[in-house]
Amino acid sequence: MAQRALEYALENHPEAEITVLHVAGGPSLMGGAATGLALEDEPEEAAEEHSKAVFENARERAAQYDVEITTEIQIGQPARTIVNRADDFDAIVLGSHSGSLVDRLIVGNVAQKVVRHSPIPVIVAR
Repeated sequence: MAQRALEYALENHPEAEITVLHVAGGPSLMGGAATGLALEDEPEEAAEEHSKAVFENARERAAQYDVEITTEIQIGQPARTIVNRADDFDAIVLGSHSGSLVDRLIVGNVAQKVVRHSPIPVIVAR
């Protein structure tokens, strides 16, 4: 859904400066990829390595619209990290859901949390 959100931004806001923010989750009781990241000797480097494919795909999609994007990596809880960065932007565009079913049922939906707590407009792409 994040790819759909990027496509929405590119199609509907062609003059906007677009930043693709990839949030590598911090460690949680649920385990998963975030725990693996936390166990790395250099978690920042591991997050950068994991983000390469995400950013490559985003740049390729943006190039189809003749748009250059900015990319950024953060480590932390996705919803909190996005909301904490919100004041740096005019709007947030994100996918309606992400992560595994367990993440959505137990941890909660990132999009819901961002919509509830964001100080700026939020567009949820489906």
